[in-house]
Amino acid sequence: MRLALALLMLMALPAQASDPAPGQETVETLCIACHSIAIVAQQRLSRRVWDEVMEWMVEEQGMPALEDEELAAVLDYLALTYGPDVPR
Repeated sequence: MRLALALLMLMALPAQASDPAPGQETVETLCIACHSIAIVAQQRLSRRVWDEVMEWMVEEQGMPALEDEELAAVLDYLALTYGPDVPR
């Protein structure tokens, strides 16, 4: 069961380039602290809504707040990788 879950999580990740995209490592680190990255991958939200989700996670779920520059990179990554127009 654990192996199947691990494989599903890996399949949900975007194809890995030689260097991770800005914000990618932060997203992966923050997300897997509380839930699977697959939950992130299924959302398909706009950058504005991702920003609202991040704010809610900090205020209501205890996620550590990010510096402005890091938050911008995370939001850019989320919108580019898991945005509403990205094919599944």
